[in-house]
This record gives sequence, C-alpha cells and structure tokens, in this order.
Amino acid sequence: MLRKYATHITSNAVKKDPIGFYISSLSCRTLIYKGQFTSHQVREYYKDLSDKRVVSAFGLVHSRFATNTFPSWRLAQPFRFIAHNGEINTLQGNLNWLRSAESNFESPLFTDEEMDMLVPIVSNEQSDSACLDNMIELLALTGRSLPHVMMMLIPEAWDGNDDMDPAKKAFYEFHACQMEPWDGPASISFTDGKMIGATLDRNGLRPSRYCVTKDGRVIMGSETGALVVDQSTIIEKGRLQPGKMFLVDMEQGRIISDEELKQNICNQKPYGDWLNQYKIKLNELPEPRVMFSNLSDDQIFKYQKAFGFTSEDVEKPDSADGYGW
Repeated sequence: MLRKYATHITSNAVKKDPIGFYISSLSCRTLIYKGQFTSHQVREYYKDLSDKRVVSAFGLVHSRFATNTFPSWRLAQPFRFIAHNGEINTLQGNLNWLRSAESNFESPLFTDEEMDMLVPIVSNEQSDSACLDNMIELLALTGRSLPHVMMMLIPEAWDGNDDMDPAKKAFYEFHACQMEPWDGPASISFTDGKMIGATLDRNGLRPSRYCVTKDGRVIMGSETGALVVDQSTIIEKGRLQPGKMFLVDMEQGRIISDEELKQNICNQKPYGDWLNQYKIKLNELPEPRVMFSNLSDDQIFKYQKAFGFTSEDVEKPDSADGYGW
C-alpha cells in the first residue's frame, strides 16, 4: 500500500519525467539489484555483492540486450517476483479483462480509499514482463502460494486432455473461469524469498536446463553452460518439460517435483465438486422462448463491430479461429 501510494503521489506531482519514479522492492525477504550495464559490471557497481558478510541462500539473475524496449529502471529485470524469458502474446486481452474487474475489487483489510490507491494494478507504458509481474504480485498477496499463482496464469494444456489427473484438470478448469491464461512462449523464474522455481509454457518454446551438485547447489539457466560447473560434481541434470514446474523450497530444504507440487495444490480445495455444483453448461439450458428474427445488413454489421469480428472472420468462415456462418 505504501509503495502504491508513493508511486501515485510522485507520478502525479512530477509530470513527463524521462526517468520516472520506481521502487524496485519493499520486500523484507528479497533484495533486487538493477543496472543498465553488462552483467560483469554488477558486482563492481554494487559493492555489497563483493562483501563476504552478505550471504544468501539463492540468487536470481536476468541479463539481456534490450531489442524491443528502450532501457529503463522500471523495465530492467528481475522484477519483484519474476524474471521472464519470452513474450506474452495475449497481453492486450489480459489487461482488458483485468481493468474490467478492478472496479469489483474488495478486501476487509483495506478501506475504499485505500482500495482506490491500489488501482490501476498495471500502469501504462510497461513491458509484458512487468505487467505479468504486477498480476503475480496481486494474486500472491491474496493468499495464494506462488506456484498456485503460476499455475493459474500459465496453465498446462488441459482442455481435451483425457489422460490428465481429474483433480488437476478440475483445478485448471475452475481457474479458467476466473483467469484468462497469459499465453506465449515463456520460461519464467520466480521467487518470494522462501522458495525459488521456474515454469515453462505449455508449448515449451523456451529452454530451461538444470543440474544438482554434490555440495547441495541447484543451478538452472536458459542454456547449458551459463555457469561453469565441474561435471564431476553433478549428481543430476535435466530440462524443464512443457507446462511443467521446477521448485526448490528453501524452508523445507529440498526440491519438490512437478507431480508432488501440483498434486498438493490441486487437492487443497474440492474444485471438481464446485464445478459440478455451480458451473452452468450451455447444453443444459432450456430452449429460448424468443425466436430468432432476421437482421438487416446494418444491424449485423453493428453486432460484428461490437463483438470484435474482423474482415478475415467474415471473408474466411473456415479460418483456424473457428468462426463460421
């Protein structure tokens, strides 16, 4: 709340500032270092990274050459919860759904005035990665675990998958009613200071490879060899599969497999029972009493515009999008 309030006040008071106001983090569990320089310069710039008194159980590093955005502090990764390799192709639709829902946000912990300070959840002029980080923060602060949030936003390919565990399929179907997937080729590393992990999109179009060493280190990177590791010390190595998740729980001191992790999350609530009890299925609805009446060309065109039809939808009725006349 303090971070949002400070950001709104400062942004409204100082207009057209080329750098802008941005708080990297106010977390008591993570420190975030950002820099517009090469990765080799980070340790020299932030002297505490060379101080032996500064220790941490984990480190999450993101380094890239910006090809589609002009470098800025607010766009530099890692963000408050994630580091993202890839892109979100459904971003505009995701943001539209979010903005339409913001007016319905409520919480017993905040006054109406405080709730107004929280929105917009996602500010303008952000990258797709920054927008995703904002959404992850929102869902995590509502009480969900970080892996739970990642499963909501970047689900496996569950629809039509008859081989999937029914409890897991019910989880994805239930949350699909609440959250549109943030889809696109993406490998996302995430942490809340207590756990660190990564998940891969359902198509697996971004690499994520890991190894476990004899001295208790777990190393994951977008490419094998990102860090030089003595091969004789490696006891396990592998790669993240499409739609799967890799998690190290630092409180439990162990790696939690995708199967165990998702089984625990999917069985926390009776998602299948909720779907059977509350989901409305179109084929179970009674026939409409009002018969369909013919529409003029002008009326049809008005509805086509209102529901987002394009010229391609009309000219190619058998398109891959599934529209037909």
